[in-house]
Amino acid sequence: MRTYHCFWLLVWVGHPHQSSSATLSTRTNGFPDNPKVLDLSRNNRKELNRSKRSWMWNQFFLLEEYTGTDYQYVGKLHSDQDRGDGSLKYILSGDGAGDLFIINENTGDIQATRRLDREEKPVYILRAQAINKRTGRPVEPESEFVIKIHDINDNEPLFTKDVYNASVPEMSDVGTFVVQVTATDADDPTYGNSARVVYSILQGQPYFSVESETGIIKTALLNMDRENREQYQVVIQAKDMGGQMGGLSGTTTVNITLTDVNDNPPRFPQSAYQFRIAESAAPNAPIGQIRATDADVGVNAEMKYSITEGDGLEMFGIVTDKETQEGILTVKKPLDFEKRRQFTLKVEAANPHVDPRFVYLGPFKDVTTVRVLVEDVDEPPVFSRPAYVLEVKEDVPISTVIGTLTALDPDAAKNPIKYSVDRHTDMDRIFNIDSGNGSIFTSKLLDRETLLWHNITIIASEINNPKESSRVPVYIKVLDVNDNAPEFAMFYETFVCENAKAEQLIQTLSAIDKDDSFGGHKFSFSLAPEVAGSSNFTIYDNRDNTAGIFTRKMRYNRHEMSMYLLPVVISDNDDPIQSSTETVTIRVCACDHRGKLLSCNAEALIHPTGLSTGALVAILLCIIILLVTVVLFAALRRQRKKEPLIISKEDIRDNIVSYNDEGGGEEDTQAFDIGTLRNPEAIEDNKLRRDIVPEALFVPRRTPVVRDSTDVRDFISQRLKENDTDPTAPPYDSLATYAYEGNGSVAESLSSLESVTTDGDQDYDYLSDWGPRFKKLADMYGGADSDRDS
Repeated sequence: MRTYHCFWLLVWVGHPHQSSSATLSTRTNGFPDNPKVLDLSRNNRKELNRSKRSWMWNQFFLLEEYTGTDYQYVGKLHSDQDRGDGSLKYILSGDGAGDLFIINENTGDIQATRRLDREEKPVYILRAQAINKRTGRPVEPESEFVIKIHDINDNEPLFTKDVYNASVPEMSDVGTFVVQVTATDADDPTYGNSARVVYSILQGQPYFSVESETGIIKTALLNMDRENREQYQVVIQAKDMGGQMGGLSGTTTVNITLTDVNDNPPRFPQSAYQFRIAESAAPNAPIGQIRATDADVGVNAEMKYSITEGDGLEMFGIVTDKETQEGILTVKKPLDFEKRRQFTLKVEAANPHVDPRFVYLGPFKDVTTVRVLVEDVDEPPVFSRPAYVLEVKEDVPISTVIGTLTALDPDAAKNPIKYSVDRHTDMDRIFNIDSGNGSIFTSKLLDRETLLWHNITIIASEINNPKESSRVPVYIKVLDVNDNAPEFAMFYETFVCENAKAEQLIQTLSAIDKDDSFGGHKFSFSLAPEVAGSSNFTIYDNRDNTAGIFTRKMRYNRHEMSMYLLPVVISDNDDPIQSSTETVTIRVCACDHRGKLLSCNAEALIHPTGLSTGALVAILLCIIILLVTVVLFAALRRQRKKEPLIISKEDIRDNIVSYNDEGGGEEDTQAFDIGTLRNPEAIEDNKLRRDIVPEALFVPRRTPVVRDSTDVRDFISQRLKENDTDPTAPPYDSLATYAYEGNGSVAESLSSLESVTTDGDQDYDYLSDWGPRFKKLADMYGGADSDRDS
C-alpha cells in the first residue's frame, strides 16, 4: 500500500487550483516539499513491508461558496488494484453521495454538484469501495473518508436585538455602566478572523463609549443633566475580521434615557402671596393654594409644606396635595374680623427625599410669605353661653321671670337683637320670652310631678336682618314644693272576724307622697277627729311610715253592722304640712276559731270558687251576642217564607224595570210596540187583584171594537179616557191590552159584547137565511126587540 503522503502529493500536484500550499502543509504534517518524494516512495515500496494494499487518501478539504459554473473538483480515489485496464469500478456512499457528491466510477474523481455552505454543514462523512466489474466483488474493503468545508468570511455579525433600550441616572460619573450589546458571527471562529468581532460607536459621542471587545457601553461625559437633555440615541457597529479592512459589519441602535435624581431644589415662583377669607369660614375650610416648582420628577419632585413662623400659627394650617404637589392653606380656628383683620405667615416647601450626593447643590427647600386678609360678613347674634340651665319652683305664679338670656351682634354695627321661643320645642306654650331684654317667664302653671325638665330653644335674630339668627338650648328644671298630700299606697279593704279579740291587728297601712323629699318622707297616721272617740277601731303609728289598725272591742256582729268605714288622716312633716283623709273599708265576716274567713254579710272579699267580674261580663256579652244571632236568623227565615204579594207571572209588575228616563207623555207611541194592539190573541180575560179584596164585584165592561181604519192614536186616547173615568180600574199602575179582530169574516162580528153599548137597533133576521145550523142563534137574537121593550 502506498503511503498517505504520496497520495496527497499526487492530489496537490495534479490540482494546484483547489488548495493553497500553505493550507496543504498545515493539514498534512510531514508532507515533503520536494517532488522527488514520488519516485522515492515508489522505490521504497518494499521497505514498508505492508501485506495489504489500501486507499491512498485520508480526508479532503473543500472551500464553501464556490462560484464557478462547472462542478467543483474535490479529489481522486485510486486503489493499488487498479491496473488502468478499466476492470475496477468505484462506488461512493454516505452524506450527499449521488446527489451532492458524484464520483467517476472509472477514474475515481469526486466532484461537488452545487455550492456548499459551511454554516449549514461543515463536515460530510462518506464511504468508498472499489469492486471488480466482471465479478462484482470488492477488491478492497469499504473505507470511510471525510470532506471538510473550509470557511470563508461570508457572514456579517448580527446583534441579538435590533433596538436596545437602556437607562442611566443623570449626573453619573464617567465610565458608569449603561448596557452591554452582543453580536454573533456565523463564520468559523477556529479558522482565521472571520468570526472575530470588534465593537465601535458610530453615533453618540462624546456622551457614551463602547468597549471594542465586550460591547459594554459606558458614560463618557461628566454631569449629564436630565433637565437639559433626557433622550440619547447611540449607534453601535460590530465588525468581523478583527475590525480590519474588508471585514463585514452590522449595526444596532441603543436608546438611552437619563433617569432623574434629586439634584434640583424646590423654588417658589413668587416671594409673597396674598389671600382673602371670610370670617364666617368654617374650620378646615380652604383659603388658597401655593406651589413650589421643582425641575425633578417623581418622588424627587415631591413636596412637604409647613408654616414655620408668623402671627397666625394657631389659626391656620397647610396640607400637601399628593396629586398636584400643591400646598393648601386651611383655617384651623374660627376667625373674627372685629378682633383681627390680617395675618402674616412664613410657608416653607422642602423635598422629603434628599440625595446625599447632591447636598452641595442645596438647600433643598424654599420659603415664601403668605398674607391672609379677613373679610367682614354679617354674622348672627352670639349668646353669652352655649347653653343655659334655669331653675324655677313649681308653685310660682304665671308671668314669673325665671331667667334672662343675653345675645350680642358681633359685627361692628351692633344691630339690636330680638328674642323668641321656638314653638316646636314648647308646643304647650308654657314659657315665653321678652323680645327686647331676653327675660324668660312662665305662661302657665307648672307641676313638677307632671314634668320635671322643660327643654326649649331660644332664637336670637337681628331686627334689621332677621335671616341672621342663632339658637341656644335652655334647660329649665322645675323645683319641688310640698303641694301634694300623702295618700295610701293602695286601696285598702279588709275584714274583721265576728269573734275577734280586742287589740287585734287586722290591717297594716302604708302611704306615698308625690312630692320629693331629700331627707326622706316621714308620715304620721291618726283617726279623723270626728271618729276618734267613737270608733270601734284604733290606729297605731309605727313611726316608720306605716300604721296598724287594731280592734277596740271584743266580738262584732255582722247582722248589726256588716261594714265599717274608718277615716284615717295621713300627714307629712314638710313645710307647709300637707295632710289627707283616706278611708279604709272594714267588713264584718264570719270566721272559724283560727280566724279563717268563712263568709261575709255582703259580697265576700275573696272568691275562692267564684268567678271574677271580668269573667261574668264576658259570659254576659257572649249570651247577648248569641241571642241577637238567633233573632236575626229567625227574622231572615220568616222573610223567606212570606208569600210574595203577586205570584202570577202574568202580573205586569214583575216586568216593570225603572230606567229613570222621562217619557214623551201620553202621545208618545214610540215607547211600546204598536203591533201588540193589533194582535187579537193578546186579549186576556179580566182578572181580579189577589192582594186586596174588592168592595164590589163589577161586571166587566165591553167596549165597542174599533175598525182597522180607525186611527190608532184616537183609539188609544179613547181607551185612556175610559180607564181614567172607570171606577173599577185598579188604583196602581197597570197595563191594558187592546186588540182588533181579524178581517175577512162574511158574518163580520158575531159577538154580542158590543150590543150592550150600541145605541142603534140591529137586525138579525138574516140569521134565518143561513140554514138550520144558525136556527138557534136566530131564535136568540130574533127576540131581542121584545126583550128590550119589556
